[in-house]
Amino acid sequence: MTGLYDRLQVLEGDRKLGPEERMKALEKPLLAWYRANARILPWREDPSPYRVWISEIMLQQTRVEAVKPYFERFMRELPTVRDLAAAEDDRLMKLWEGLGYYSRARNLKKAAVIACESYGGELPADYGKLQKLPGIGSYTAGAIASIAFGIPEPAVDGNVLRVVSRVLASREDITRQAVKRRTEELVRSVMPAGQAGDYNQALIETGALVCVPNGAPKCGECPLESLCLAAREGLTEEIPVKAAKKARKQEKKTVFIIEAGDLVAIRKRPEEGLLASLYELPMMEGAADEKAAAEHFRIPEELVDSVQALPEAKHIFSHVEWHMEGCRIRLKGLPAWETGENQPFFVKKEELESRYPLPGAFRAYRSLV
Repeated sequence: MTGLYDRLQVLEGDRKLGPEERMKALEKPLLAWYRANARILPWREDPSPYRVWISEIMLQQTRVEAVKPYFERFMRELPTVRDLAAAEDDRLMKLWEGLGYYSRARNLKKAAVIACESYGGELPADYGKLQKLPGIGSYTAGAIASIAFGIPEPAVDGNVLRVVSRVLASREDITRQAVKRRTEELVRSVMPAGQAGDYNQALIETGALVCVPNGAPKCGECPLESLCLAAREGLTEEIPVKAAKKARKQEKKTVFIIEAGDLVAIRKRPEEGLLASLYELPMMEGAADEKAAAEHFRIPEELVDSVQALPEAKHIFSHVEWHMEGCRIRLKGLPAWETGENQPFFVKKEELESRYPLPGAFRAYRSLV
């Protein structure tokens, strides 16, 4: 590394630094690097509490580049806490469509309603009160508090845990809540006065761009290299330590595109469980053919115009994988379906774009409608 950051690197000398001293020594090179290298992001240009909150919830489990258009559309459609609190559920789910983890969007609305009832339509400038809102944990509360309000509270996510564990050469399992809490306490103890937002974002940005989550860290580009014990001791492949994840359950599904002219069948999922209250293409458990579908969905044989097998697809949730087969059934007319909860019904195909939120699990088949 050359230039400014060479001059800012800290020479440790013979005396080994303790964890707090080591973290405190990171401050100047870390902040200088961040101010020179921070990405230009829409929520950073105007870090109001509402914008920071929405961006942080969207960024959970989703890449920054993927979030940008969702964030900008969300801000156009629901620019304030009060707009979010008043949004119809289907409209909110449509705005969230494709981001996944739809309970996050539901919690956004619940929290917005509370903010309107208790805090005058604004988010409270209080770390503890923020954490009491639905869907806001210690990380999101810390991000809102520090970035939007300048409150010196930590925002420790996976990026920060990775950076800190490598800097300290810690072999503690970063998936444990106790380790996260200790890291929060450590970051809080060394946070520079008046610079909480930049400091938290600098740690996160270092983890996102340099001390990366997948692949080898870019130690030669890191402002923390001279203080990083894992880099010094050749331990970056071993640290951070993470407990092995449990194997995901695999489920077999058959998805049906049932069409009649410019109409396509969808149905609403149950109010509880995976993808609750969203819409889906009619689906059956396991492998099923058109005869099983016709019986299951009560489609008279004389209405079937053509049947076509569709490519297989897979969708991965956090704890389960859907392995899907597909089948297109074209009808000559509309079957006499009953109305009611979880029953299929026909909509115009263009309404899939404008009205009905269809989760990303069906993306491979929705593209064929």
